[in-house]
Amino acid sequence: MKKKKTLGFALGAGGSRGVAHIGFLQAMKENGIQPDYIAGCSMGSVVGAAYAAGIDLEVMKKAAFRLRLLDLIGPSGRRGGLFDTKKIRKLLEKYIGDIHFDDLKIPYRCIAADMITQKIVTFSTGKVLDGVVASSCIPAVFQPVEMDGKRLIDGGVLIRVPYEEVKNMGADVVVAVDVLGRLDCSEKMPTTLGVLLETLDMMDNLRTQTRREMQKHLYDIWIEPRLGNMNQFSLKQIVYAYDKGYEIGLEYVDKIKQALKG
Repeated sequence: MKKKKTLGFALGAGGSRGVAHIGFLQAMKENGIQPDYIAGCSMGSVVGAAYAAGIDLEVMKKAAFRLRLLDLIGPSGRRGGLFDTKKIRKLLEKYIGDIHFDDLKIPYRCIAADMITQKIVTFSTGKVLDGVVASSCIPAVFQPVEMDGKRLIDGGVLIRVPYEEVKNMGADVVVAVDVLGRLDCSEKMPTTLGVLLETLDMMDNLRTQTRREMQKHLYDIWIEPRLGNMNQFSLKQIVYAYDKGYEIGLEYVDKIKQALKG
């Protein structure tokens, strides 16, 4: 008999735009598609961890829709970031619990970036929360996570979509979901901070596109929800992000099923 192909989802970074991952997964569920492996970065790591832990997608959706900025940030008296990560960890623990990677229902990994070695760090053992919090630690906004001699920040700084991790886990078919896509600069002159953020977006666009072209053999399907210029640092369009993720998921159902058959 022909061996059944395994499926892996790589959920990319994207701040509030990452809520589109929940909508995407809902579309997959409704059409009988479930990954054998999953990896995430930043917001993709949050959604991926919750999904791998077996948290119901409706619960995830409602939690995202209720999310407020004060649920995430708390003042920090230490160097390294405007806010500490205590509130983020507490919020995630409410849903994921103190679970370890070995206890997850679906094999899962998440990535962070180490400022000391300037390399990617992959979390696949130990407490899931440790990996997810480190993977979601936006530089300068949140204090880096110091662990085992490392200074860890958001994995999206180096790799936006962790499709290579999914491939390394053993997936035959790799679906990469990039909720950031091409980030365009605003038409009007932005503020000083806006210029800095848009410059970083330009660098990220080039790095991601270059990697994507060079590593086509590591993924099979690349998906970009149509989120326009939605601000990844604002929570005002959470519902919109979910809807667009669901919409694009439905569009790719047949293509994913065909890839699993081919």
